[in-house]
Amino acid sequence: MALSPMMQQYLNIKEQHKDALLFYRLGDFYEMFFDDAKTASRELELVLTGRDCGLEERAPMCGVPYHSCDAYISRLVARGYKVAICEQMADPSSCKGIVPREITRIITPGTVTDGNMLDESCNNYLACVFSSDNGVGLCFLDASTGVCEITQLSGEDVEARLISEVGRYLPKEIIINYAVASFSSFGFFLKNKVGCLVEQKDDGYFNDDVASCFIDSLFSRQSISKEVLEGREYASVALGGSLRYLSENQKNDLQNITTVLYYSDQQYMQLDLNARRNLELTGNIRTRDKRGSLLWVLDRTRTPMGKRMIRSWIEQPLLSPAQICKRQNAVAELYSDPVLCDDLFDSLTKIYDIERIMTKVVCGSANPRELVSLAYALSSVPALKQEILSCNSELLCTIYEDMDELSDVVSLINEAIAENPPLVLKDGGVIRKGYNADLDLLLDDRAFTESVISKIEAEEKLKTGIKTLKVGYNRVFGYYIEVSNSFKDLVPEHYIRKQTLTNGERYITEELKELEGKVLGAKQRAVQLEYELFNAVRTHVAAQYGRIQSTARAIAKIDVLRSLADVARKNNYCMPTIGTSGRINIKDGRHPVVEKMIDAPFVPNDTLLDSGENRCSIITGPNMAGKSTFMRQTALIVIMAQIGSFVPAASAEIDIVDAVYTRVGASDDLAGGQSTFMVEMSEVAYILNNATKDSLLVFDEIGRGTSTYDGMSIARAVLEFVSDKKRIGAKTLFATHYHELTELEDMLDGVKNYNIAAKKRGYNITFLRRIVRGGADDSYGIEVAKLAGVPDSVVKRAKDILTSIVKKDISFKNTEISESNEDDMQISFVDTRNDGIIERLSTIDVNTLTPIEALSVLYELCKEAKKS
Repeated sequence: MALSPMMQQYLNIKEQHKDALLFYRLGDFYEMFFDDAKTASRELELVLTGRDCGLEERAPMCGVPYHSCDAYISRLVARGYKVAICEQMADPSSCKGIVPREITRIITPGTVTDGNMLDESCNNYLACVFSSDNGVGLCFLDASTGVCEITQLSGEDVEARLISEVGRYLPKEIIINYAVASFSSFGFFLKNKVGCLVEQKDDGYFNDDVASCFIDSLFSRQSISKEVLEGREYASVALGGSLRYLSENQKNDLQNITTVLYYSDQQYMQLDLNARRNLELTGNIRTRDKRGSLLWVLDRTRTPMGKRMIRSWIEQPLLSPAQICKRQNAVAELYSDPVLCDDLFDSLTKIYDIERIMTKVVCGSANPRELVSLAYALSSVPALKQEILSCNSELLCTIYEDMDELSDVVSLINEAIAENPPLVLKDGGVIRKGYNADLDLLLDDRAFTESVISKIEAEEKLKTGIKTLKVGYNRVFGYYIEVSNSFKDLVPEHYIRKQTLTNGERYITEELKELEGKVLGAKQRAVQLEYELFNAVRTHVAAQYGRIQSTARAIAKIDVLRSLADVARKNNYCMPTIGTSGRINIKDGRHPVVEKMIDAPFVPNDTLLDSGENRCSIITGPNMAGKSTFMRQTALIVIMAQIGSFVPAASAEIDIVDAVYTRVGASDDLAGGQSTFMVEMSEVAYILNNATKDSLLVFDEIGRGTSTYDGMSIARAVLEFVSDKKRIGAKTLFATHYHELTELEDMLDGVKNYNIAAKKRGYNITFLRRIVRGGADDSYGIEVAKLAGVPDSVVKRAKDILTSIVKKDISFKNTEISESNEDDMQISFVDTRNDGIIERLSTIDVNTLTPIEALSVLYELCKEAKKS
């Protein structure tokens, strides 16, 4: 048996897109067959049916209506599938044989442009990473907004920096070459931490003439200078690969990519994935939801563009004091003018997602309602611009200049498009009456003819005496006269029977068919003309893309600045002083998230860190007393200051921090085969290898994943290393339960002891939440166990055991501080892999061995060494 022509066409198209689910257009449905149908049925909970295909067995089939396909596609893409849209390229009614079909677009997680499929508060990045020799090029492109940022990395730590950059953007899809695929740590990171779709391409995909043509086309546009790629070979290759991949999937010329920004990873504060997670910058650590994060506190933006920008600012704190102060001054001006903030709030509330609507306009997929939404949003720009006219800060003045009122675009859309247009063009009624004389004439003719048909119904009732006679319409027969069975005897002879019903008959007449031709002809010509007029309007609006996108970004900035000012005023934040001398001096600092989550008043605390006598703070105190909260709040205040925000404190002096590193919490990495302690040590190693004197380090309970003595030794070694100016000398907050470490204040330069004050009354303990100078005299662990509800018998037994243990002296007083070795910038943990070999060697008496015995022992030792 042979396949049917339609099914053969389907399989030919499917063969070219094996990695995608093929949505094959059949009439008003997108159908899927065979394995695609089984997958879609399972993922979308659709009924799996079958269709005759020319083979003995029916082909598995399921489908979705074309007019409501977006919701289904969105669910598939969110689960990591590619979806290829196969459209009918001709009207089936005018085709002989099989209808021609082609793939019009391929939707992947990183190339989605439809705002209905995306989270409006997040960018949807497609990443491209290309590696060659010792260099790596990166491109992060959001096809839905036109954002395109590139950079390149080199050096021995290139893989660690690559992980940090991809962790910053968290792309939904990433394209890599074979060299990148060989990075073991990066591959594990993508699979287990990012979870994005990975596309692997050979080097030719990036370097051939096709990729170069996309770059040349991009830079032929006047708004982009090719100088951005000079001397940046790897970044250029990554850009070419991204553009090629996007074009192949979207099937368009990428007109919405008008700006390429080259950035250095040295422009922004380094925040690796651990720091982002532990500090809960954009999602809480438990559920990854926004609630309970710094973003949740700071985001009071009103526009989708503003929501995406404030997230970007939080993820990329600045290192330039000048740029930070520009933001600060703008926030300060809005902070001091609550009335202006309220006016801006009202104006911004009326603005939709201009960036993503414009992407659809440029791609030719925007529908009539989206154009109306665009005009409504842009109509608020003049008022918004007028409201900041009198502002004096440099950044607000720049925003004022960047905002184009776009009155010509608004006027065109309002004049051309109906106030409440249909969703799809073929329904008609898209173009406003009075915009085009030819269209008005067609619509008038159609309306006149339809009124004539209504008049025919009344006349036929009168002529025939059939009271139930009515004129109807359907797509199969066109216009018809319907007569019930009780009046069939009165039907005139010139009526032509067309269809028999249960309760009556349907007829046509020559006069009715003639009028039908006029009505349908006028309707078809009107719809075609409306389509042409709408396309002309959409094309004209698309030509203003640069002006509109520049205005959208200016709106996003004013939205973010207003949000920061509003949050600062309502939460009693202060404007921090920004400097470069390496000092962090916070008075009455508060945790911005915790103070919003608890009912009780938050207890503020001071923080003092610098490059001199206060480099390292050892913080002791009981569990649940607030050590972790204090350290996190310090890190968050620094991050807030460097994004240009006010901070939760009475006053703050924040000098530029180049990175924040955290080692907080403990968890197994079962997927990576690492224990809690191994995860902890890996993170410590990363920090020690990457931190600088300008970094802020947060260590919470280093060494608790192993035995007491090992953990204490490691904790001390780490403290010595980070506080030593010849090694790192970074500003460090170090919380520990090893009270013996408090002795280091007298032994190490720059180390100071602090503790969380607590009051103990008998077996009861009260946490005061205050950070005070000096070390804690007790960990209060047993008291905390009692608070947690541990049975009294267990608590009592624990006290008895503790009494016997404390008789032993575990002092570090007699342990000498190791001298710094300027040539050895790595901390040395003892390597125990060869302990067995060393022990055996120590027991061998070489004077008693024969030559044969010596060779045998040497062979066994070599074999053992290779195993370790």
